[in-house]
Amino acid sequence: MSSSSPRLSRRAFSLAAASSVLAACTTTRGGVSGDTASGTPAAPPKSEPQRPPRIGLALGGGAARGFAHIGVIKALEARNVQVDLVAGTSAGSVIAALYASGMNGIAINKLALTMDEASISDWAMPFRARGILQGVALQNYLNKTLDNRPIEKMAKPLGIVATDLKSGQPILFQRGNTGVAVRASCSVPSIFEPVKIGGREYVDGGLVSPVPAAFAHKMGADFVIAVDISARPESGLTSSSFDVLMQTFTIMGQTIKAYELDKYANAVIRPNLAAMSSSDFSQRNASILAGEEAVAKMWPTLQRQLAESGARV
Repeated sequence: MSSSSPRLSRRAFSLAAASSVLAACTTTRGGVSGDTASGTPAAPPKSEPQRPPRIGLALGGGAARGFAHIGVIKALEARNVQVDLVAGTSAGSVIAALYASGMNGIAINKLALTMDEASISDWAMPFRARGILQGVALQNYLNKTLDNRPIEKMAKPLGIVATDLKSGQPILFQRGNTGVAVRASCSVPSIFEPVKIGGREYVDGGLVSPVPAAFAHKMGADFVIAVDISARPESGLTSSSFDVLMQTFTIMGQTIKAYELDKYANAVIRPNLAAMSSSDFSQRNASILAGEEAVAKMWPTLQRQLAESGARV
């Protein structure tokens, strides 16, 4: 009995020591686990920096009065307004294409003042005419100026509005031959022949969207600056048959334009062109100046609107 007692005692001591070690290990693991669970909370995920709003420029139709768009572009650039995309109707589609290509206002101004009106005029053959002008000369002039760059290859996203002659529905060209699309957008019925694209015929975009603010919005603009160069019906000049036709379009498009500008335009620039005929290309410099003056006049309001939208100015 006495001889086995020390062995039992040593055995009991060893078991007790082992139990203590295991207990200590369990406590240590529990402590680490608990510290992890109750430690400093994980940092919340970083929020993406909010991008500035995309500014869209919607350039309306108005034939020779379209030179005012150039003045608007020059004035916006002088005030560091960064336009992200541009949509154009009729005369506005010509300036929109030039601007979207990467040309600045000054370069477009120089081009406009040196442009020969005859270079964009091609008379249709009387026996097959569906318009006085074919429009091919305008198409070729623009494509040559832009080095045949298609719509989807422009420096800024470009949208060109035309009207489907059969359905009367608007179409927004965002791909394809730039000159052809612009020609379609400018094809005033009875003045230009309709343009066939993909088996369908298209005419002037001003019939369905005189100032394409809705299409600039559709293209992704968060803030739309619309430029309305159409004559007011009560002040429209009717000194020529072309003026009468343009006056008719103005009257027809008033309701559409008012709705589109009210719903989709954040700011509307209206150059003072009351004394300028839609058919008078000799007043192009005066039209450009009118566009610049219109921006200068409303700049305090536009600057505030842009600042409130978060745009960089």
